[in-house]
Amino acid sequence: MKPKIPFNKPFIVGKELYYISRAVLEGNLAGDGNFTKLCSGWMERHFEAKKVLLTTSCTSALEICAILADIQPGDEVIMPSYTFVSTANAFALRGAKIRFIDIRPDTLNMDENLIEAAITGKTKAIVPVHYAGVACEMDKILQIAKEQDLLVIEDAAQGVNATYKGRHLGTIGHLGAYSFHETKNFISGEGGALVINDERFIERAEIIREKGTNRSKFFRGELDKYTWVDIGSSYLPSEIIAAFLYAQLEEAEVITRKRWAIFNYYVKQFTPFQEHGLLRIPSWPMACRHNAHMFYIILPDGITRDNLLSYLNQQNINAVFHYVPLHSSTMGLQMGYKKGDFPVTEDLSARLIRIPCYFELKMEDQDRVFEAVTSFFANQRKFKKSARLNRTKKSGKNLEYYGRQI
Repeated sequence: MKPKIPFNKPFIVGKELYYISRAVLEGNLAGDGNFTKLCSGWMERHFEAKKVLLTTSCTSALEICAILADIQPGDEVIMPSYTFVSTANAFALRGAKIRFIDIRPDTLNMDENLIEAAITGKTKAIVPVHYAGVACEMDKILQIAKEQDLLVIEDAAQGVNATYKGRHLGTIGHLGAYSFHETKNFISGEGGALVINDERFIERAEIIREKGTNRSKFFRGELDKYTWVDIGSSYLPSEIIAAFLYAQLEEAEVITRKRWAIFNYYVKQFTPFQEHGLLRIPSWPMACRHNAHMFYIILPDGITRDNLLSYLNQQNINAVFHYVPLHSSTMGLQMGYKKGDFPVTEDLSARLIRIPCYFELKMEDQDRVFEAVTSFFANQRKFKKSARLNRTKKSGKNLEYYGRQI
């Protein structure tokens, strides 16, 4: 058996371990130390964000967004069903009603043409999720939000360093959230960031992030003591997380170039399969520069998807499917949704496979993935041919004719 190709593999690209040791020697591991400030400053400069606050996760950043949006029980928030549970959970925790909408068949992002019909008098926010680092149609989303006086909160967990019409994802709406989970482009194990693009939220965001205290002002010398002034929680990552992340951000160009090389090699390999209608590879609008976050293939039907997944794992290649649509989950059903509500989401989620795509993936491993997919389709074709020939023998029809059709 050939060595296993994992779906994902954490990596070290620069000074991660050195910076962790420095953080220990500097005597401040509890957060908001030197490395936390370096990470925030790097993102503010490179992404042209007004304010970036490092958090323990993207989930934490989204929870802060829900508090900043003043979500109250009964308020409604619009988002796609095809997303990670944290997108919905952050707002459900505040008592919001989640208004799911369907996705576009091309990018798998929320269908911006369905937003207006989902808006009611209780709607507070729209939450676009930039799937696979490809931007949602932000111009239209912002226009709708402005006309309806709604907040736009970008779930850019997968979109760090990707852009829409030259603007970095996460910096376009009122608020944004990033992830640095070990499966993302830039990693720190866990970790995330809150991006604040509307200055009215900056001061309160600092308070919420600091357990509801004005501790940040105290450390800046603006107060002689700090105290409890608002709701909040412990959303600060440790300096160890920040130190690891800063080493990755320093090498952002190296990481991005490598991921693009991996992504483009897959495109080259699988384009002929797409041209013959065997599968579909990712696509993105011209206005979007994605970040090569993942490579997925969409099969003709769910049975083929499941069979290919099983086959790849038999070949020691760890391929996976992605989200179970939230509206069809246990919680979604309890909210009153049912299967069949969002046909595009249900169709594509049942046909999609994510194949290995990580920084240290070797070209020969990509060749193995490609060869395994090729072998699967070849075997499938032989099976279909055999089945058709058996049917032909029973029916007495021309074997040569049916052989040419396979």
